[in-house]
Amino acid sequence: MTNNRIQKVVIVGGGTAGWITASALSRVLGKEQVSITLIESDQISTIGVGEATIPPIRDFHRMLGLSEADFVRRTQATFKLGIEFSNWGVDGSSYFHPFGEYGREFDSVAFHHYWMRGKSIDNEPGHNSGHGAGNNVGHLDQYSLCAVAAKAGKFAPNSNDPNSILSAIGYAYHFDASLYAQLLSEYSQALGVRRIEGMVCSVEQQSDSGFIESVTLESKQVVEGDLFIDCTGFSALLIDKTLGVEFEDWGHYLPCDRALAVQTENTEASILPYTKSIAHAAGWQWRIPLQHRTGNGVVYSSNYMTDEQAKAQLMENIAGEIISEPKSIKFRTGKRRQSWSKNCIAIGLSSGFLEPLESTSIHLIQTAVSRLLTLFPGQEFDQADIAEYNNGVNQELDFIRDFIILHYHANQRPEPMWKHCREMQITESLKHKIQLFENRARLFDDRYDLFKSASWLAVMQGQGIQARYYHPIVEGKSSVRLLQLLADMRGAFAQAVAEMPDHEKFILDNCKAAK
Repeated sequence: MTNNRIQKVVIVGGGTAGWITASALSRVLGKEQVSITLIESDQISTIGVGEATIPPIRDFHRMLGLSEADFVRRTQATFKLGIEFSNWGVDGSSYFHPFGEYGREFDSVAFHHYWMRGKSIDNEPGHNSGHGAGNNVGHLDQYSLCAVAAKAGKFAPNSNDPNSILSAIGYAYHFDASLYAQLLSEYSQALGVRRIEGMVCSVEQQSDSGFIESVTLESKQVVEGDLFIDCTGFSALLIDKTLGVEFEDWGHYLPCDRALAVQTENTEASILPYTKSIAHAAGWQWRIPLQHRTGNGVVYSSNYMTDEQAKAQLMENIAGEIISEPKSIKFRTGKRRQSWSKNCIAIGLSSGFLEPLESTSIHLIQTAVSRLLTLFPGQEFDQADIAEYNNGVNQELDFIRDFIILHYHANQRPEPMWKHCREMQITESLKHKIQLFENRARLFDDRYDLFKSASWLAVMQGQGIQARYYHPIVEGKSSVRLLQLLADMRGAFAQAVAEMPDHEKFILDNCKAAK
């Protein structure tokens, strides 16, 4: 058997995408197997607004062997238990999308069906709970450890003991993306990744196959490689400008195409353990608390709001002294039809973009790298491997697209953009998911769907989609027994949260960043 292995990997572009890629490849492959070179230019600024994440980032850090406390200190991070959505249904409405599951599993039927039956029992004529009709079973959030803790401003890490109530908690982080890239840069270079400072001015391809052979820098330095990874952001230097892979635009589903970001000093009495997403007339606004500052931004549609109106919207709805110049970002929502073409793989913004409503950007980088490691090629670049990689990327992006469309489509706001989103044709896949839920609250997990049933439940319920019935199997449990189980569960979660430290105190005691 001949040695047909990849010997030279060239990552074009740094920032979060480049250094996440470099750190994972260097950790798994090792410098003895392959040389990894990363080219980045200090002249090119990064987007730098991806400061909120989702729980799978913790799996990625475990794979790298990163200490959580050191990571939190180095990146000025805070902990994130979910996202609070305000005004997404109508002005004044609010709901919480928590990480982790709702309730505890009784049997093969999802917990929310039992909660729905409990609400039904509580509202039956003649039922006397002692708390007033409809109040005994409580809100769905009372069955989420993350939601209860977030609202109380508490935090504790999850337990690996499946019998512990803290095993039900899920969390991620808010952090400074530039500090994160710096941390991973140091990590990668310590493992042998070679960093070259410079701007790529040309890309050379093989005349017969079209494969990328090398890139030439402005300094005239030529960097050759076997596998090239495009982390050049929206410019997509390799995947688009060199290989011409088409972009599939999703602007007809997701109308927002602009963002404006600014940083302010912290003003909250305590640092909240969750992200805030606040809908406005033509988009939404984020608020992300870090240890040393708060990230703020407004996402909007240029068809319904001018840049000047967006700036006014942002500035009128932030607290604290501004400590950075407002940064304007133009984007197209969509994806490359193939993220892997020939010997080039696009990772990060070069492969596609979905607005940061559910904090998926960094996650998509990490899953792309994990998928690459699973399907790491030899010099033959087998087409079956490439097709499998692209299929995984496309399905994952399609599910996230549908999840974000759901937030826009299920609204009751009166403004033109929201009316358009409510009345527009949605994807058949999302339509089917909504129909399944509207009848008997059925939700199903898919291997490629990042957001599992609990997340879909939170948004559907929060945005006003109500099921007509629950699963018929839950009728088999005694009403008295069911209400007692629900009461015990609420009490257990409330007690667990009461014993947790305040979020800010946990950071102070365990992972406070140096000033």
